[in-house]
Amino acid sequence: MHTKTQPAVLVVAPVMESLLAALSNRYQVFHLYQQTDIPAFLSRHGAEIQAVVTRGDVGITREILEQLPQVGMIAVFGVGTDAIDLHYTREHKIKVGITAGVLTDDVADLAMGLLLAASRRVCQGDRFVREGHWENTPPPLATKVSGKRIGIFGMGNIGQAIARRAKGFDMTILYTSRQRNSSLDYQWCTDLHTLARQSDYLVIAASGSVENRGIIDASVFDVMPEHALLINIARGSLVNEQELITALQNNAIAGAALDVFENEPHVPETLRNLDNVLLQPHVASATVETRQGMSQSVLDNLDAYFNNQNIPGLIK
Repeated sequence: MHTKTQPAVLVVAPVMESLLAALSNRYQVFHLYQQTDIPAFLSRHGAEIQAVVTRGDVGITREILEQLPQVGMIAVFGVGTDAIDLHYTREHKIKVGITAGVLTDDVADLAMGLLLAASRRVCQGDRFVREGHWENTPPPLATKVSGKRIGIFGMGNIGQAIARRAKGFDMTILYTSRQRNSSLDYQWCTDLHTLARQSDYLVIAASGSVENRGIIDASVFDVMPEHALLINIARGSLVNEQELITALQNNAIAGAALDVFENEPHVPETLRNLDNVLLQPHVASATVETRQGMSQSVLDNLDAYFNNQNIPGLIK
């Protein structure tokens, strides 16, 4: 199926220039995102492509995969696979590799950063000083973080990393996940609503799977304490965005801090105009060190595949 000299790799969406350069040194690289007529391009070159590189937030459609009959590997720049039809890849024996473990620390760091910034009103305080209000009036009070209850929805690698950081703030750690992890000394909640009801901070760290789509909805906001904050560093698809906006407008919850959205990069104007929301442009893994590590992980996964070796980031 693939040859030993210059296998053809399709890059679905833009990635770091250094990664593109490294790919071009190893493989014959096609750039899908540069094509003005994708059907014509796939008709000409689809049968040549042996591997795909894509981002976790972009994935690749089943329709495109169906036109790549020789593809045996998808290397994901990220850890999300919700934008890839895994039933199709398993059925057609297409391996999928992610940048496993590389971005855990950065995502957990940002989760705590968002939690702290939203609670202590860091962005509002910055504007308060810049706009000259401090000269005339004292700033409003913020909310203490240390000692509070943090509920983590999803206790995989990232959820556990968030919990370790929260422990440093003497927080009570609660969680729910697909199954209880008996090795963790945290308070297990049997379901999401039980977790939400007991949390001062509800942090979403679950996968963006089909079954989780829109799972954070009005029923969750209704049971959260009015002083609680929602933190999302997972996937925008997990939150019903309109119902979150309604909850924020009605003060059903105190606020939210979001790095991800339903329809990125488009964020509803209503959400952008709310003062009790902290917004970030999906940058949880966006540090020099981690993006370099992710790039190397993509290369390692591809090199292992083309050399018939064990793929380090292979998902089961």
